[in-house]
Amino acid sequence: MKMTALIVDDEQPARDELAYLLKAFPEVEVVGQGKNGVEAVNLIKELSPSLLFLDVQMPGLDGFGVIKKLIEKRIRPPQVIFVTAYDQYAVQAFDVNAVDYILKPISRARLEKALGRVRHATETADATHKLDKVVEMLERRPVPQKNKLVVKAGGRLYLLDSDDVVYASIEDGVISIVTREFEGQSNFRTVEELQNALDPKVFWRVHRSYLININRIKEVIPWFKSSYQLKMDDRKQSEIPVSRAQTRKLRELLNL
Repeated sequence: MKMTALIVDDEQPARDELAYLLKAFPEVEVVGQGKNGVEAVNLIKELSPSLLFLDVQMPGLDGFGVIKKLIEKRIRPPQVIFVTAYDQYAVQAFDVNAVDYILKPISRARLEKALGRVRHATETADATHKLDKVVEMLERRPVPQKNKLVVKAGGRLYLLDSDDVVYASIEDGVISIVTREFEGQSNFRTVEELQNALDPKVFWRVHRSYLININRIKEVIPWFKSSYQLKMDDRKQSEIPVSRAQTRKLRELLNL
């Protein structure tokens, strides 16, 4: 049985490694690769692969979001093998009717076992995608807790309550987290990822480089051309610019 496979992972080395391992399985033909969730949806629509190797954690649209997006667009999902570095996603993987999940780094033996499950699913009724059940599972899957963050400072890792965060900023691809007591580096790769892990009612993207805790605003400073800066409640009393696009929201928020 010939299987056409699509590999989706935001890390090029991970995609290359999996493609290399799959060369040992002549029944699998890799027909494409994608580096994010949006590409995954488009490539599935274009290529109609029978098998999808899908990274769970990706910036923006994650692996579970890809499955939900396919269902919303009424695109029949291929059989899915989730690929992840974290065992905690295993239960969620099976909740969305994945055939299997593989932990990174991937071994040939584990890959062979996963492909065996694909063959079995294809030869049985398990191959039928019950899309209504997938939607139901996705809607009720547990949402990760959004009240803790890991911050690195002085060579140590600190676990913070999100309420303690005054603001976050990004510069040269590095995200800094600022509290009233100290400043450190986040393990998130993008501001979007960090924002998705926080309460949207509390944390606001006031500028493309800044994410603030609205409960930690100390002062609103009028700036030139009807813009504003926000003085924050950290030790340095940092002044954060508000982008023109967010100025209206600030006025509505504070009744300015």
